[in-house]
Amino acid sequence: MLATPLNVHILQTLERQSMPLLDLRQATGSPPQSTMRLYSRTLNELGVIDRERQATFPGSVEYQLTPTGRDLLGVAKALEAWLRVGPKGPILLGTPASKSATKSLVEGWSTNIIRAIAAQPLSLTELNRVIPKVSYPSLERRLGSLRLAGLVESQPTERRGTPYGATDWLRRAVVPIATAAAWERQHRVLGARPIGRLGVEAALLLTMPLVEMPATFSGKFRLAVEVQGGSSPVFAGVMARFEGGVLVSCSSRLQGEADVWISGTPDAWFRRMSGSSRGELEIRGGTAPAKELLAALEGVSKLPSSLDIDSV
Repeated sequence: MLATPLNVHILQTLERQSMPLLDLRQATGSPPQSTMRLYSRTLNELGVIDRERQATFPGSVEYQLTPTGRDLLGVAKALEAWLRVGPKGPILLGTPASKSATKSLVEGWSTNIIRAIAAQPLSLTELNRVIPKVSYPSLERRLGSLRLAGLVESQPTERRGTPYGATDWLRRAVVPIATAAAWERQHRVLGARPIGRLGVEAALLLTMPLVEMPATFSGKFRLAVEVQGGSSPVFAGVMARFEGGVLVSCSSRLQGEADVWISGTPDAWFRRMSGSSRGELEIRGGTAPAKELLAALEGVSKLPSSLDIDSV
């Protein structure tokens, strides 16, 4: 929704005040009437905006932002903060450039290209082997979009093919992605995709290299997210090893011994990363180093802007 400039303009306009469709259309740049009706109807069906009949003028209808829509603005603010620190300069939310970057991010995430590259730099040929369900031309197009947007970049190599790895900007995209996922789980319970293993792995593999720890910090940490509950829970995540404050390895293989195990549900991790909760995660092993690592992860999630994401 937020990749479409008109949706963003409608939300931002109705945040200030409710108004009739004609006034809303004028306030959002006077798009074609048929386009305005289509987008407003879609947002209304999603519960983001509401149509309220006015008693003073029979037949008169005003559009207003719902609580769901106000929470969606929290996602917009997280996305806006991320766009503002783009490698080619600040990008304004609701512009064609923001649409291009957001669509590239969403397509790269949904096709698992980003998950694959988060683990290690890969060439187009290697991606084609790792993701056989997506055609080679489609992979090529999506990888090209990610590269043009500044989300991936070529890596120096002596092997055949050009491997592409994640930029720091792509790594920081975990913040708007996680915020959007939290919004979906609260407001689109029936339409939201469940948080799966590949999504969890992608988020943690992207984030961990950004963590800054003191030189005294060392140990092996298992960060696990419960992707399937019940009597036999299923976990996904990463095993990260630090030596002298430096991340020396990070793998999605959770087997093996760890000094510290931090685990919880996706919602508990979302709340922790947003800074709205300090509990709900189970810690086994050293409590002090676990809290130190969690505090560093929270620091990564703080983009250079005040993000109003507690509500989601």
